[in-house]
Amino acid sequence: MSDTSKVTKADPELKQQDTVAPADDPTAAPVSVVDPRLLVREEGFKGYITEFKRKIKGGELGSLPVFVGLIVIWTIFQLKNDLFLSADNLSSISYFLSATGMLAIGLVFVLLLGEIDLSVGSVSGLASTVFAVMAVNHGMNPWLALILTIVTGVGIGALQGWFFARIGVPAFVVTLAGFLGWNGLMLWLLGDSGTINIPAESGPVHLLGQSSFFMDQAVIGAYLLAGLAVLSMLVGSFGEQRRRRAAGVPFRPTSEILIRVGALAVASFAAAAVLNNASGVSNALVIFLAALVIVDFVLRRTTYGRKIFAVGGGIEAARRAGISVPMVRITVFAISGGFAAVGGMFFAGQTASATLNAGGGNTLMLAIAAAVIGGTSLFGGRGSVWSALLGMLVIQSIQTGLDLLNMNTSIQYMITGAVLLGAVVIDSVSRKSQKAAGRA
Repeated sequence: MSDTSKVTKADPELKQQDTVAPADDPTAAPVSVVDPRLLVREEGFKGYITEFKRKIKGGELGSLPVFVGLIVIWTIFQLKNDLFLSADNLSSISYFLSATGMLAIGLVFVLLLGEIDLSVGSVSGLASTVFAVMAVNHGMNPWLALILTIVTGVGIGALQGWFFARIGVPAFVVTLAGFLGWNGLMLWLLGDSGTINIPAESGPVHLLGQSSFFMDQAVIGAYLLAGLAVLSMLVGSFGEQRRRRAAGVPFRPTSEILIRVGALAVASFAAAAVLNNASGVSNALVIFLAALVIVDFVLRRTTYGRKIFAVGGGIEAARRAGISVPMVRITVFAISGGFAAVGGMFFAGQTASATLNAGGGNTLMLAIAAAVIGGTSLFGGRGSVWSALLGMLVIQSIQTGLDLLNMNTSIQYMITGAVLLGAVVIDSVSRKSQKAAGRA
């Protein structure tokens, strides 16, 4: 019995994927080609190990380097200071990563095109200032001011995207001009005082404050979120299995789905237990995670998301496929500007003010570093929005750990820079390995 018949017999619900004629005789009868994923699952656990080795050799590292890096970082800091993995410190890490993480989400869209947006730090600072001017100086309803602030960020991003997509100005130059121009506008709006204090009880600022928690610090809140995450993955995985089975294409077996969901359940409920030992789950973290889930769905499950990957993978091929490249570019930069504005509101929630330092310093560099360290390629066409979370976990862990050790800021910059360089090196080596394996 042939290998093909073995696979089909072992799982009759899975169909073969294609038929091709032998290369040396085009007139010969076509030969069935089996999707390699069927062979992997036919071999059981051994097949998955073989597939894992193949991916490593082929440069398909995924998020593995990030997880290994996190383990190393947490281990080193815990050995240096046993407070690092305490509930309070982990809660602090989870809260402060959300603001820069929002900027990183928008940057993932831009990086998937193989471009860069240098203006997100300035846009975030301008956004917090625009909100403060409208809500404090002019007495506008805080929630209406929030909506107008986000619209401002989207408009700024769309304008920059228009210059890039329609006029042909390089994105680097357009956003560098934005970095300078929007920062200047922020300084002008703040005036001589350089600071506008925002009442802590003001709607959005109170929601995003460090003392604001999901379900008002109720213990059930963290476990409810963990349960929703597990249930969503369970329902989504079985739904995808059903659709792929009906279409006659390879799908994950039930055992694999249950293992994946079980792993998520352990991680989610463990995180919930740790955060509950501190103060609970901050609203900022909840909103950040919700944004990740929504954006991940957009990128992976919608036509628009596929267009972004297509343009990032090859502009000419995307054009020939009928994709409006300028429209994709403009909307991507608009999304980046919108998330920069949201990130600016997160910063305002942390300090209850709009200041000259908002969005300044190393904010831009950390946002870019988070997306790249998390696994999004600088060369375009490859990445995931979850890289914003993974990258920020690495960066915020380094910053918090060095703060516990009373290290100088200069050391933080050097270590973060080294980690960023390492991530880019891994990405470059990975791409070369994929090309060598014929997978790029």
